[in-house]
Amino acid sequence: MAKLELQNLQKKYRPDVIPVKDISLEINDGEFLTLLGPSGCGKSTLLRLIAGLEAPTKGRVIIDGENINKTAPGDRNMAMVFQSYALYPHMTAAENIGTALKLRKMPKEEIDRRVNEAAHKLELTSLLNRKPGQMSGGQRQRVALARALVRNPEVFLLDEPLSNLDALLREQVRAQMKQLFKDQNKPVVYVTHDQTEAMTLSTKVAVLNQGLIQQLDPPSRIYSHPANEFVASFVGSPQMNLLTLKCEGNTAFLGKKQLDLSFLASVPPRIVFGIRPEDVNLATSEDNQTIMGQVYLVEQLGKDNLVSVKINESEITIRALLSSDRQWEDKNISLVIQPNKIHWFDIDTGARLN
Repeated sequence: MAKLELQNLQKKYRPDVIPVKDISLEINDGEFLTLLGPSGCGKSTLLRLIAGLEAPTKGRVIIDGENINKTAPGDRNMAMVFQSYALYPHMTAAENIGTALKLRKMPKEEIDRRVNEAAHKLELTSLLNRKPGQMSGGQRQRVALARALVRNPEVFLLDEPLSNLDALLREQVRAQMKQLFKDQNKPVVYVTHDQTEAMTLSTKVAVLNQGLIQQLDPPSRIYSHPANEFVASFVGSPQMNLLTLKCEGNTAFLGKKQLDLSFLASVPPRIVFGIRPEDVNLATSEDNQTIMGQVYLVEQLGKDNLVSVKINESEITIRALLSSDRQWEDKNISLVIQPNKIHWFDIDTGARLN
């Protein structure tokens, strides 16, 4: 059993370079935490602080109540999987997987048992005698995962392990990883900028930006109830519509459509309105309060089309995810939005208002 805690962790290289500003969180056994964010947000630095490859400027890394800030990386009983695989090219897959066990001077029989067990779980049994140069990228990545698995660590750390794989391989390895770490029942910290990986693998997601956690929640909550405008814009594909609307009284205006803001104690002159493209639908004869507009761009996504519509008598453009069964180019269409799917954000701070 293991519990990983980060308490007010900060990393400062110079007064103006602070990749990790003040991060606190807990990861329990069986939890898969993904650190999600754009390049430069501090997620890889945070992982290196946990691993002991960097020393924090402030704060503590704690495992099962013990401060491990001064514990050497090799003594932290953590297994790390890198983006670059980091395999020894002159060794076979079996030798690469068992390297850490050999360094611990484990009996050969125990090393072989663990290597074969991990290889079976990751479908590598037939590849154990191959060297990295004789394997595909997906196979090399599974060898790196197996090497982490055999160590039986207290915590797994993964730094963008799928980013070098093509789309099909990423999907295959991702499915294997999800089941693999579920069976391990250990804390997992996973770094990625890929929101698909974050949403499909995680039990919790920490969205980072500029060295701070913007939101820490289960994936479904991150998607359905983003804490601020940054999270709303970063999570979701296609990206959420985020539009600045003018307000009068208790009303915001989306073209001619009036949107009620009476739930706010004080209505600002302008507000940010958010709606996901899948929550903008084609209006029917039964709908009232529709939005009229002209289609000017259609992006084909396979099953659906992403249709950009310029709302009549305004400069506002809204995108809707509509069926690809129909032709949408150069058409006047009526749209309707689901009121319970609207997100409101403060125009100055980006904070969620509803």
